Amino acid sequence: MTTRIRTLAGDVFFPTAALAVAALCWWTVTVVGDVPAFVLPAPGAVVARLVGNPTLYVHNAWYTLEKVLYGGSVGIAAGFLLAVLVAYLPWFRTAVYPYLVTVRVLPKIAVAPLLLIYLGTGTETAVVFVALITFFPLVLSTAAGLERAPSAHRDLLRSVDAGPLERIVYVDLPYALPDVFAGLKQSVTLAVVGAVVAEWVIADRGLGFLILMGSENVRPDVMLAALAVLLALGLALYGTVVLVQRGVKRWLGLEAAG
Repeated sequence: MTTRIRTLAGDVFFPTAALAVAALCWWTVTVVGDVPAFVLPAPGAVVARLVGNPTLYVHNAWYTLEKVLYGGSVGIAAGFLLAVLVAYLPWFRTAVYPYLVTVRVLPKIAVAPLLLIYLGTGTETAVVFVALITFFPLVLSTAAGLERAPSAHRDLLRSVDAGPLERIVYVDLPYALPDVFAGLKQSVTLAVVGAVVAEWVIADRGLGFLILMGSENVRPDVMLAALAVLLALGLALYGTVVLVQRGVKRWLGLEAAG
């Protein structure tokens, strides 16, 4: 228990310390370098912007979070399902895996104009775009992880007439957990990026739209305040995945696993 508390304390302390050092460096640049506020506002000005109008940022953060949650859920669910098909159907893997690898390296922003043509400018388009962003990291990581179980374990299950479902639940999935959660961490991070990009193109609200408006009106304090909220949102989502991963490993007795 003490070790877990120390680990949790370290996970909180070191990122917080790094953030404090970064803020101090930022403040030093603005003061010592005498940088104009319209170029780079001091950290205090950004904090004042957040405190002065918190409702603006909370409401826009909620709109962005909606896109992240809806689109991310769809992309992650579809990615996991396709990963299972790729891992257990050799003919399906041969047919689609090369395209999954190829499409993953394509810039997803190139798809946005097509989505605008086919789906219009509604929130559904942003959700679909986020789903596409989150889909590929999970499907490739999970498909690779489902193949990591030792063949001896699979042979043992076959010797007791265990079916495919038992093999997945009791052998393949526990060995695949590190890869599954690695894909999830990438997906939730990219979901935030995808939501912001979608809001630049099609939305009239959200943190991405707020950043765009701040840029057009040359308000770096507004932009940096929105970026700070985005950073907090991304860290919260990433931290949630980490906590879920630790809980699952503890539940399955896999604390010593990577």
